[in-house]
Amino acid sequence: MARGMKMLWLLLLGWLLSPAAMAADAAFDAAFDDVMARYALPGLAVGVVENGEVVYTRTAGELVAGEGRKVDAQTLFKIASNTKAMTTATLARLVDAGKLRWDDPVTKYLPQFRMHDPWVTANMQVRDLLIHNSGLRAGAGDLMLWPEPNTFTRADIIHGLGYLQPQHSFRSRYDYDNLLYIVAGEVAAAAGGAPYETLVRREVFAPLGMERCRVGEWHVDEVGNVAQPHMHRDGRNVPVRSDGDVIHATTMEAAGGIRCSLDDMLTWVRAWLAPQGSAKAWLSPAQRQTVWTPQMTMPVSQRMREWDGSHFSAYGYGWRLADVDGDFKVSHTGTLMGMYSAVTMLPERGVGFVILINGEGDEARTVLTEVLVKHYTRRDPSLTVAHYAGLIAAEEGARPVAEKAPDTSDRRQATASELRARLGIYRDPWFGEVSLCRDGDAVRLRATKSSLLDGIVQRVGDRWLVDWDDPSVDAEAWLQFADRSDVPALRLGKVDPQADFSYDYEDLAFARVRECP
Repeated sequence: MARGMKMLWLLLLGWLLSPAAMAADAAFDAAFDDVMARYALPGLAVGVVENGEVVYTRTAGELVAGEGRKVDAQTLFKIASNTKAMTTATLARLVDAGKLRWDDPVTKYLPQFRMHDPWVTANMQVRDLLIHNSGLRAGAGDLMLWPEPNTFTRADIIHGLGYLQPQHSFRSRYDYDNLLYIVAGEVAAAAGGAPYETLVRREVFAPLGMERCRVGEWHVDEVGNVAQPHMHRDGRNVPVRSDGDVIHATTMEAAGGIRCSLDDMLTWVRAWLAPQGSAKAWLSPAQRQTVWTPQMTMPVSQRMREWDGSHFSAYGYGWRLADVDGDFKVSHTGTLMGMYSAVTMLPERGVGFVILINGEGDEARTVLTEVLVKHYTRRDPSLTVAHYAGLIAAEEGARPVAEKAPDTSDRRQATASELRARLGIYRDPWFGEVSLCRDGDAVRLRATKSSLLDGIVQRVGDRWLVDWDDPSVDAEAWLQFADRSDVPALRLGKVDPQADFSYDYEDLAFARVRECP
């Protein structure tokens, strides 16, 4: 062994055996154990990077609850919206190569692109696709992406955007968006001369050595070790929307379709935390800085002020940027049914964290991220998983009644005779057709292009809601009937006002086009 390498190894070994390192491991283990037990997670993978080195990894649980196959650092998880930073990195590589400019109009690459307002169409730049400033409602049009599977295409997304009405002025405020990341992926494909999936493999996975990351179509048996999503049902973790033998390319790849292992994600974090010069071959210093530059201001929540002492919050290109206890923080989360991820970095400290969960892990992700961050910014042993879980419970207890789901337990199945005048086939210009038709003595609502949006209509007092057959579709919808002149109309709304914004029922406006068959 060369003398220099031997000295480096001895220094690293010395640090790993130091009291500080052992104390850190103990703190991380305690948080890991508490989160795993408190939230009864089916599987969890956590890693920490310090100064370019992975100093902590831990995994627990199973790929599928009850089947015995263990989660490890090579297990593939859906990283969901942490995909967005990989999409923007792909675009940044194209900018470095001179194939694209951030301020290019979108129509330069996609002439068919249309927003509801022609002025916005003409002035929408590539950068605007990435920073959630479109003026659309949060999650607008997401029903073309989720729940999966569905039959919407990327061409459907681009076409449908023209029918989504803005809620605010273009570039006036932040509202989280997924559809425009699909457009961004198609812009990358047009500029890069290859499909989005090919570009991500070429521009991100290959140069960084993220060997197990997958996007597009692949075979489960050939890759192996793939975590499945779960939801809590009757006090246990139950797999939902499990993979078949072949993972097919989906419409939403550029917004949330990539899967990676813990080891891959730690490689990703190390690349971003590396000194500028060492990453020059992958991404130029100018583009690294651009991606992490605030582009669109975001609200600073009460929780951010109280927990982190935050003064600013903004969106860069695929990353959320904020200050926490005086430190600059770069982060993003990813959420899909039964899968949660988080990537958090404190660049000035050379520190980063990865969290991957294959169950209902929203609160678990929040509290574990906070404990990991506070280990470096506050060093206060009282800031534990239990502490933050208690704060969240207090928030929930103080939530106004108007923000809570109403009691719909006093429901009964609606009859076809009650809804006789409303039965028929309805059409929305971006979502397509739904049928509201007799199913025996009941009435069923079924979406033509989204197979999981299929359920029986219930009556609650003088209101109607649809109870979806598949329990993984966890946001029931109110049905609201009206007449537009002589054409019966149908609108939908969330029963639970806190339901995920991707159930964007409010953006639907159906008109009846024909009778039931």
